[in-house]
Amino acid sequence: MRSCGILMHITSLPSPYGIGTFGAAAENFVDWLKSAGQSFWQVLPLGPTGYGDSPYQSFSAFAGNPLLIDLDDLVQQGLITKESCAEADYGADPTFVDYEKVTRTKMVLLEEAHRHFSEDVGYLAFLQEESRWLEDYALFMAIKEAAGMEPLRTWERDLRYRNAEALKKAAEEHADRISFYKFVQYQFYKQWSQLRRYANRNGIRIIGDMPFYVAPDSADVWAHPDLFQLDSAGNPTAVAGVPPDYFSATGQLWGNPLYDWQRMKKEDYSWWILRLKKALTMYDYLRIDHFRAFDTYCSIPAGDKTAVNGQWMQGPGYDFFKEVKKQLGEANIIAEDLGEVFDSVKTLLAQTGFPGMKVLQFGFSSKYEDNEHLPHHYPVNSVAYTGTHDNDTVMGWSRSDRAAGANARRYCRAGLFQPLYKAMIKTVYSSPSALVIVPMQDVLGLGSEARMNTPSTLGGNWMWRMKEKSLTPKLSGKLSVLSKTYFRDKA
Repeated sequence: MRSCGILMHITSLPSPYGIGTFGAAAENFVDWLKSAGQSFWQVLPLGPTGYGDSPYQSFSAFAGNPLLIDLDDLVQQGLITKESCAEADYGADPTFVDYEKVTRTKMVLLEEAHRHFSEDVGYLAFLQEESRWLEDYALFMAIKEAAGMEPLRTWERDLRYRNAEALKKAAEEHADRISFYKFVQYQFYKQWSQLRRYANRNGIRIIGDMPFYVAPDSADVWAHPDLFQLDSAGNPTAVAGVPPDYFSATGQLWGNPLYDWQRMKKEDYSWWILRLKKALTMYDYLRIDHFRAFDTYCSIPAGDKTAVNGQWMQGPGYDFFKEVKKQLGEANIIAEDLGEVFDSVKTLLAQTGFPGMKVLQFGFSSKYEDNEHLPHHYPVNSVAYTGTHDNDTVMGWSRSDRAAGANARRYCRAGLFQPLYKAMIKTVYSSPSALVIVPMQDVLGLGSEARMNTPSTLGGNWMWRMKEKSLTPKLSGKLSVLSKTYFRDKA
């Protein structure tokens, strides 16, 4: 069935607390999506962000980001006061996230809430249900905090290599901080569940996003070093990335440790199955980033400064998805199959039956050659985007590459006075793709100032926030008409 939705990360929602949260603004966004004839809300990964504030570099593949917790909800629970929230400094500019200020301020308020919290039945049930990852995560964060938030590779040897006596001692020394991190996760998941239920009741399904790799400085690598390609000292022997591509002439050096797929296969991919199971209970659909690495992944020698020496290695292939289907049944997964894609990746995608992604911006270049990202090639079983979180906005892109923008105007039949972003949205809506997702920045017609991320750069990313009065009835009305016109309003 044809449908449509919006890509809008939680952090980009308006709020008086410096960053978007699971609070009233999120429910208002759901209401607006419904009025705009939308059926889907796609978000970026919700894990706790680490280096560079990237949601794709998280301290845990299972934990949630404390910054997304709604403070007003904690006030209603009687855990903090409205006054303490109002007096705090979250940064002065409502159009971007000041991560340093927000983190410092919000952690203090969460600590205050923890001091006033009394364990209840729901909390105790949460501890039991999530123990397989929560215990390691809470201890990891407590130790990391005691070490001045320094990365895992710098920790003292006994803690880094999980000496039993050292871990027992650390657990005793940091009992209160461990309790704090568990409390934070309880609040995160309780609030997220409430928001998702609200969305579902209003006909909005949530598309989550799963990074393929985990961060080197994470509870996952610390707790399961045997599942990664590490040397005897616990350092990666090779790291992840992609060779030179559309986004970078020297490729993208991500630095994540690579999986030891042979070891994982012997364990029936149990860690991955647990990860997928958790994600599929959080979201209605799951987009898996860098899906192609299940087929072939790029291995870059550890220590290299760029990804130019990366080599393609064989991943687990369809064997992995046979196990997923055996243990989890049919899963609502969207495959991010962008970049350099071999025929074997296309074969794997066809075997799984998952929809892939098509990005309209990629259909145009200065040369303007026919390619699979032009809508006349889109298969029904696909998800069409004007752009992704890694692209510039349509307006920013067309201004920086005027030849490509001119080609896009011709293809999308943009009228003389019609903004290109409107024509491109109309074009993907009219495409054969079963699902269309448009970034909120493109719906609003914003320029490069609203770009979410520029790959291979550090700083200035993930910061954009929507202005409070952006969600107008006029805008939702126009999207609703578009949804009805192209039969995307019945999902």
